[in-house]
Amino acid sequence: MLFMRNVAAVAWGPGQPLKIEEVEVAPPQAMEVRIKVHYTALCRTDLVFWEAKGQTPLFPRIFGHEAAGVVESVGEGVTDLKAGDSVLPVFTGECRECRHCKSEESNMCDLLRINTERGVMINDGKSRFSINGKPIYHFLGTSTFSEYTVVHVGCVAKINPKAPLNKVCILSCGVSTGMGATLNVGKPKKGSTVAIFGLGSVGLGAAEGARIAGASRIIGIDLNSDRYEQAKLFGVTEFINPKDYEKPVQEVIAEKTDGGVDCSIECTGNEKAMIQAFESCHDGWGVSVLVGVPHSDAVFATHPINFLNERTLKGTFFGNYKPRSDLPGLVEMYLDKKFELDKFITHEVSFADINKSFDYMIKGESLRTVIKVTD
Repeated sequence: MLFMRNVAAVAWGPGQPLKIEEVEVAPPQAMEVRIKVHYTALCRTDLVFWEAKGQTPLFPRIFGHEAAGVVESVGEGVTDLKAGDSVLPVFTGECRECRHCKSEESNMCDLLRINTERGVMINDGKSRFSINGKPIYHFLGTSTFSEYTVVHVGCVAKINPKAPLNKVCILSCGVSTGMGATLNVGKPKKGSTVAIFGLGSVGLGAAEGARIAGASRIIGIDLNSDRYEQAKLFGVTEFINPKDYEKPVQEVIAEKTDGGVDCSIECTGNEKAMIQAFESCHDGWGVSVLVGVPHSDAVFATHPINFLNERTLKGTFFGNYKPRSDLPGLVEMYLDKKFELDKFITHEVSFADINKSFDYMIKGESLRTVIKVTD
């Protein structure tokens, strides 16, 4: 296998517009796969680390982690993938050997768990991207803002070749995280009342999960009332803006639901909203799931009696989906029309216009912008 030249959108510094550059991509090493990226999407995590306001800057870098493509070549030791396979590269992995991977309860692989600071491959500590011999750093082990990328085999999910890559690409992160938080962790029963805190892409994915589960009431909570109309498309039946009430929103929810909801999903990462979501659950059986990532100094504070009164608090990572084992099934659910993806995709742009996707997200105009990388 040879080095190949391709085009990638390179971030040269914090907040600087991405620049389309010719980048050399090395062949895959042992347990690696080189993928031709057909479509990718912008997730808020890309935006946050591109801005690098609260993170350690690592540049130049190729961002991108929600994508779909086709295997171009495989490295030594790769046996379950071959050239031509349709795949989803994923920001976290499944080695299938560690205790987490062997556990039915966890998807937090010891070897391939998300690492936002690492900019190289774990096999040899080197980048597979370079310009004139100088390395360009990876992001989340995926770097899908490139025509070709190299990914550890444990972070690649093989999917049905009939799946439209321009749709299923968004299952690599946010939508799956939200849906899984509801279906795999909250597990509301048919006829349940579910509250979703935060109606961005992840929250709407959680609402979609509640709809699939058969929830009779899905209450959306957000500080932006304009989001309600769009949220109706995802099954949200009622809306609460905490700013419209003088009392705490958990008290408002308790009054509207005869004591609290059966399940709440928190998707903002704000510790105040986390506490509200937990305390909005009904005593005796209510389950609250934390999805959003808080800042490093956040503290969760609630009275112990809330636990003693038989409320349950859970956390989740990537909706508890194991990437290689579970994402193919999620794609099949989509193909079987169990849920829709079109409504998550608000914009589509060419690779040359990739910076528009950042503009849309910064302005709050988009849920997911799909970027066509190659034909």
